[in-house]
Amino acid sequence: QVQLVESGGGLVQAGGSLSLSCAASGRAFSMYHMGWFRQAPGKEREFVGAINWSGSMTNYANSVKGRFSISRDNAKGTVYLQMNTLQSQDTAVYYCAAARSGSFYSKLSPNDYDYWGQGTQVTVSS
Repeated sequence: QVQLVESGGGLVQAGGSLSLSCAASGRAFSMYHMGWFRQAPGKEREFVGAINWSGSMTNYANSVKGRFSISRDNAKGTVYLQMNTLQSQDTAVYYCAAARSGSFYSKLSPNDYDYWGQGTQVTVSS
């Protein structure tokens, strides 16, 4: 069992950067794969990226590859999403999620994750 709380969202100009944090509580945090998803108004929740339980592997959606990066600090119980070269189409509510360990590269759907944060709004202006 883990509890997740996202923070760091806000308003940023196109081309700018923003860093999101996901603070986790729970004794078994380091045993979970962690993912970031986003959802824009009128659209389905979509995969952004993920990091495995140890932090040795990452996986990104094609739309953010090369611009976003995921990291984690298990000692601090925190997962990060660094977003660079932001575009207007990146505007969405961003969610942190946790999945039980298993096949890392199969964790691409919201249905694959067991726990979710409340989300944080990211708005990119142009």
